[in-house]
Amino acid sequence: MNERIFSAPGRVEIGGNHTDHQHGRVLAAAIDLEARCAVIPNGTNTVNIDNEEHGIVIVDLSDLDVRDDEKGKSASLVRGVAAWFAERGYKIGGFNGKVKSNIPVGSGLSSSAAFEVLLGNIYKGLFGADVSPLDIAIAGRFAENVYFGKPCGLMDQAASSFGGLSKIDFFDPQSTIVEPIDADLSGYALCVVATGGDHADLTPDYAAIPQEMKSVANHFGKEFLREVSPDAFYSGISQLRHLSKRAILRAIHFFEDHERVNKQADALERGDIQTFLSLVNESGRSSLAYLQNVFSSSDPHNQELTLALALSEKILTGRGAWRVHGGGFAGTILAFVPDDLKDAYKKQMCAVFGDGSCLFLNVRKEGGMEVVEGLRL
Repeated sequence: MNERIFSAPGRVEIGGNHTDHQHGRVLAAAIDLEARCAVIPNGTNTVNIDNEEHGIVIVDLSDLDVRDDEKGKSASLVRGVAAWFAERGYKIGGFNGKVKSNIPVGSGLSSSAAFEVLLGNIYKGLFGADVSPLDIAIAGRFAENVYFGKPCGLMDQAASSFGGLSKIDFFDPQSTIVEPIDADLSGYALCVVATGGDHADLTPDYAAIPQEMKSVANHFGKEFLREVSPDAFYSGISQLRHLSKRAILRAIHFFEDHERVNKQADALERGDIQTFLSLVNESGRSSLAYLQNVFSSSDPHNQELTLALALSEKILTGRGAWRVHGGGFAGTILAFVPDDLKDAYKKQMCAVFGDGSCLFLNVRKEGGMEVVEGLRL
């Protein structure tokens, strides 16, 4: 039996920093880094995956219950995505697969979401499930939330599953709206800079953002900030004195960045790249000043992200754009670098953050897919 090849890309977040968990909008794009799997059905209920990053994964699909011993492991995602398909009456089965990925783990480029979308496309392709890219994204989130044990949103999976550059609206999480954006970014390179910051012990910092935003929403009798009108919020700020001022600032960031996504999408669609880049910088400044997720307040001496943003502003001299990428506090920034400044930008950033810290990327048009004609692994 011939092997079949499936692929799913990583992603970058371009607009809407920490807006998704409040049911807001984001702008995200699939990238030309991928997880790829060569697959042969084996006629059993057992999935055997040889993953060069995580070793051999063996999962018996006869048991689709959540297993505590698999929390945080790749096996939980294999079982969880299969469980989502099976619960909806779709056929599943075993296969032998070999996975290779060039998405750096821990880079903020969603290697885990790419693996989940890869699995969804394998189950769809091998066993004929009539599912959409959104269904596959939801299956991945389900596996990560329930089986893996990480309370993520849907942005990463949706961006990987749909491909291209998209505006994603989470107003109704059960019917997320994904709107492709026809964008021409020629003349600029996407660059992710890994600053070398440590994510250890940052869980309280990450958790505080949705908690504080929800505390503001709760004051208005709502669960999420998306349900609060901006006019009601701004006219009611004087009544929020019982909340921390940081919570209020973070709410300001949400309302402004949520609306900024529409402006970014509109600028891209009309080919106004300079307005788009200006809005990216506005988003970055909002994350720095209002969202305050560029360094941990418990460790103000370590500010790798802040330094990377400051250097980007100096090197790019107003010609590109720069912002914190993803969750923040440590990790990566995202920059739009003019083609003629790529060498200078890379040289200076790598001199500070180390060789290999700059990763230039392109937007990948295709999302999760079966590769009908492509290189064998």
